Amino acid sequence: MDITSRSVFMVGGTSGIGLELARRFREAGSTVVVGGRDTEVLAKLTAEGLGTVEIDVTDADSVARARDDVLEAHPDLDTVVTMAGIGVPEDLWDPAHFATAQAIVEVNLLGTIRVIDAFTPHLLARGAGTIVTVSSGIAFLPFPPMPTYGASKAAVHAYSEALRAQLAGTGVEVAELVPPAVATGMGSGNPRALSLDAYGAEVMELLAQDPTPHEILVRGVLMHRWAERDGTYAELVAQRSQALATLPGRTRN
Repeated sequence: MDITSRSVFMVGGTSGIGLELARRFREAGSTVVVGGRDTEVLAKLTAEGLGTVEIDVTDADSVARARDDVLEAHPDLDTVVTMAGIGVPEDLWDPAHFATAQAIVEVNLLGTIRVIDAFTPHLLARGAGTIVTVSSGIAFLPFPPMPTYGASKAAVHAYSEALRAQLAGTGVEVAELVPPAVATGMGSGNPRALSLDAYGAEVMELLAQDPTPHEILVRGVLMHRWAERDGTYAELVAQRSQALATLPGRTRN
């Protein structure tokens, strides 16, 4: 991908990894529109020089309005990044977790599908472009305190694979970004989390390859992605299961 001349819509790019990549695309020479729900943050990003549009990926009407606004201003749009996502711990001993699980699936999986569906006809009509989905290292190596987050990201991986197969030959590429823990709001408590700057630099280097890799795998996520292949899966899941002790109510003997 030529990162110096793209027209990019970064959905869920108002903070963390999304904002880091949006700024890097712009610095490389691309035109970038950031989508998000927080109008105050969007106003600050507009003042910074980024294009912005309000979007709630859980609302089909909001997604459609955002699509129309973006394409009206940028009819040459060629890159859509579905970055919106949420993830929190869940205690599966407590059935009340279901509301949390439902919210996670609504944003991470269904939100991704809504955005892709909204922009696929435009990209197909162009005969060229790139859809970038965002899964997670947790899609391949579970982190037991966050079961639905991992499940939703595993679903995004599977959906990305099928989407790529269905779009083969159309000129529309599908790249899957697979982050490990990164020092953002979601990963800030992990002492092994990559710095946001280092992560952003490595991702942009990978995206700039020609052809664009099907999976954007920074070095820090390889242990997750290939755990089953490398025979380390069971051991690593057992290690990561120790974090279950941090869930409320898990002090029982």
